[in-house]
Amino acid sequence: MATSIFRNKNLVRPHKKGKARRQRVKVQRKRLVGLGMPETAVEALNVAQIRALLRRPAEVAGRYQTAE
Repeated sequence: MATSIFRNKNLVRPHKKGKARRQRVKVQRKRLVGLGMPETAVEALNVAQIRALLRRPAEVAGRYQTAE
């Protein structure tokens, strides 16, 4: 019956949506620009690189603050 589907939480859990993912990436790009990184450099990064840079925001801010 249908009760077995509802017992298995893996089958009924919410899934990530494309719109939410794009919104998160957009916010993360703005954060990098806010840390002082040039916008052209941020546009050239892929998602994995953006997340790797945001793991250490103090390093990113320091690297681009001294470059100015």
